[in-house]
Amino acid sequence: MLSHVYLGTNDFVRALEFYSRVMGVLGLPLKFSDSEKSWAAWKSATADRPLFILGRPSNGEAAQPGNGQMVALLAPSRTKVDQCYEVAIADGARCEGPPGLRPQYHANYYGAYFRDPDGNKLCVCCHDP
Repeated sequence: MLSHVYLGTNDFVRALEFYSRVMGVLGLPLKFSDSEKSWAAWKSATADRPLFILGRPSNGEAAQPGNGQMVALLAPSRTKVDQCYEVAIADGARCEGPPGLRPQYHANYYGAYFRDPDGNKLCVCCHDP
């Protein structure tokens, strides 16, 4: 259904470090990184799409997080949700909801919510029991 998701950043070096650690916990390898263009992308090790792309806005203006927008990353286990949240918070993310069950979504939904250093809202979740 999705080809890619692109999140803007105002500090590519900081964002690349932040997302490299988050994606590392989730086991998502870096597909490319180009410091001259200030963009990078990660993907599943077993598929070419979707891509998670991070970079400066192409129009040259400042990146701004959207109101009501969120990107949810799938974790292979609840433990990885916890680890990813801990890494993100340690690297400057702001908590939007600590790891835990969210039975209002479904009985096995386990997720954590945070904003990256640019203010983009993310969720890391696992749907398995």
